[in-house]
Amino acid sequence: MENVINEKKTGILDWVEKIGNKIPHPFMLFFFLSLMIILVSGVCSVSGIQVIDPVKNEVVLVKNLMSSAGINFILQNMIKNFTGFSPLGLVLVMTLGIGLTEHVGLVSAFMRNSILNSSPKIITFMIMLIGICGNIASDAAIVIVPVISAFIFCSLGKHPLAGIAVGYAATTAGFSANLIVAGTDALLAGISTEAIKIVNPNLSVSVVDNWYFMAASTFLLAIIGTLVSEKIVEPRLGKYTGKKVIEREEVTALEKKGLRKAGINISIYIIFLIAIVYPKSSFLRNPKTESLLNSPLLSSIIPLLLGLFLIAGITYGKEIGKIKQMSDIPKYMTLAIKDMASYIVLVFMIGQFIAYFNWSNLGFILAVEGADLLKNLNLSGTPLFIMFILLSAFINIFIGSGSAKWALLAPIFIPMFYMLGYNPALTQMLYRIGDSTTNVISPLFPYMPIILGLTQEYDEKSGVGTVISLMLPYTIAMLIMWIVMAIIWIYFRIPLGPGANIGL
Repeated sequence: MENVINEKKTGILDWVEKIGNKIPHPFMLFFFLSLMIILVSGVCSVSGIQVIDPVKNEVVLVKNLMSSAGINFILQNMIKNFTGFSPLGLVLVMTLGIGLTEHVGLVSAFMRNSILNSSPKIITFMIMLIGICGNIASDAAIVIVPVISAFIFCSLGKHPLAGIAVGYAATTAGFSANLIVAGTDALLAGISTEAIKIVNPNLSVSVVDNWYFMAASTFLLAIIGTLVSEKIVEPRLGKYTGKKVIEREEVTALEKKGLRKAGINISIYIIFLIAIVYPKSSFLRNPKTESLLNSPLLSSIIPLLLGLFLIAGITYGKEIGKIKQMSDIPKYMTLAIKDMASYIVLVFMIGQFIAYFNWSNLGFILAVEGADLLKNLNLSGTPLFIMFILLSAFINIFIGSGSAKWALLAPIFIPMFYMLGYNPALTQMLYRIGDSTTNVISPLFPYMPIILGLTQEYDEKSGVGTVISLMLPYTIAMLIMWIVMAIIWIYFRIPLGPGANIGL
């Protein structure tokens, strides 16, 4: 069996892992950050730190969280900070629908059906495309797609480690892109909305504000991933000489029937929605402009998506026998929510941190001072965008939770970019580029052990260095080309989503 990579080249990874292991769990990280905000607000308040609001031309002071008013705020708003955290409800609602489709087997069947029916000549591209869009099922695709792509590659005479690499790159390095609105959009938009309230309580970020850019990114990343695999990864691996035999798991006739019925019912649902929205007098249109911009339709996208997933999941589940009685539906939903337990616990602490940050005015002051610094340095436009993407990509190596990182960065950078005249949706889009591309080379990424175990099924000598060396070309190529695409998009002032322009 071939040894994929010389393990002597993994020394630097030991250093990265050692440093990364010193970073506490995200919950504890935000606990300590919350304590730090309390202390810093006290010091800054006593020091008399203040700025001039460039919009209202008013003095803004740091509010002391260690004062009686601050302590009352902490105690009286603890529950509200948790339950009122915008992403929480959005993510849990999406989880109910997506989790149902996942637990009845629709997601797995759809992916296998889509990939297995593809021509061998375009199989790599199809895996990339399906895998990138797989984030509609959240992290489920990260587990499913690399396994499927490995045995497809092996059955086609290709190296299975190349199949694992393609599947992992698609689902993880391309995690933030998608052809349709996904849970990631809801999660990040909620945090972005909380962050922009620091400087403008009247603004919000919609779940579709990055849709155009991310839909186009799906095809770009699929093409780049295909080229990297066929031109770099596969030639480097050579011919597979392992002894593992793959039994190709075809989609059964019953699964195909379930997929067809689910597809029919989804189509009916979509046609029904189009029929309702089409008339200019529709109650789902903007009552003033009769357009879909800033309309009830876009504000209702989460419950409408929930309806779509419920229809698909229930139809498929009943057809294949997973749903035999009505009580099975909430049972699968419960399993989905159980999978979100760690996220719910994390949100409690994130909610406190953001609330403290906002109440103390530290976020506002940092934004004003940061914007002034960037203006004085004449650092804006392309250099600013690239630096922010690279910063996000670097932090992502050490902190795997995308929501945790954005909860940390958004209150600083969204107001800062806003002060420079940029739409919060643009800041969020730039963050998503960095947040996705370095997932696959992080030894601390939660799914790295799963991928490592999978590679060892085909090459028992594989280690962390094997996975990193396989994935590094994807990270570099996708990061560079995604940045180039973003700069071109911004240069031509193409809307990021419906009504989401580059500037304010």
